Amino acid sequence: MQDKVVVVVGATGGIGSALTRKLILAGSHVVLAAKNSDRLTALASQLPIANANQVLTVPTDITDPSQVERLIQKAVAELGQIDVLVNAAGAGVLKQYNKIEPTDLDLMLDLNLKGSFYTCQAASEVMKNRKSGHICNIIGILGKHSMAMASAYCASKFGVVGFSKCMAEELKRFGIKFTLFYFGGVDSPFWDNVSLKVDRSKMLTPETAADAILFALNADPQAVPMEINIQPESHLFF
Repeated sequence: MQDKVVVVVGATGGIGSALTRKLILAGSHVVLAAKNSDRLTALASQLPIANANQVLTVPTDITDPSQVERLIQKAVAELGQIDVLVNAAGAGVLKQYNKIEPTDLDLMLDLNLKGSFYTCQAASEVMKNRKSGHICNIIGILGKHSMAMASAYCASKFGVVGFSKCMAEELKRFGIKFTLFYFGGVDSPFWDNVSLKVDRSKMLTPETAADAILFALNADPQAVPMEINIQPESHLFF
């Protein structure tokens, strides 16, 4: 990953921030994207960067296609290319199907589904020109398995799986790889606003998730790690 340019969307979240630190230590140039500019600045100030151009922060609301386009254009203008896109942003509302409000559904479809689509769409156009690239979409296990109280959330994540597989088929001739990550529960700020009672001490750590992403990014050039499924031992879906 030395000198690779990696765009991390949702950089201030648990997985995003853990991955960012590991990428910096690996010598990558990292473009940090998140909606909250103050949290982006705070994260960047804590990173063990080797030089000033190793980190670029771009406050971005990925539900707005124009902001996504600005993110990608700024990454290319400042760093010359995009080697990797990591979609780590997401929102979850876990309620019974008949308690889901229109605003709940809009939040998850706009951020989880549409936002991920916009970033993949914009980054892949840059990658096509170089005939090389790797897109990592962090789906979560509820993009593969259903669960009570998660009808709307699953709908958004199953949708990401669907468009990712279609895009992977269209873009493979341009040398663009897709890896989908089906992590089980990860102890991250995602759970701060979830009303379900969960034991976060038994969840995966963000560092475990970040290591799995780095494993995929460091695979042999001819290898395509298409799906990675890691779950906590205490709660397994088969």
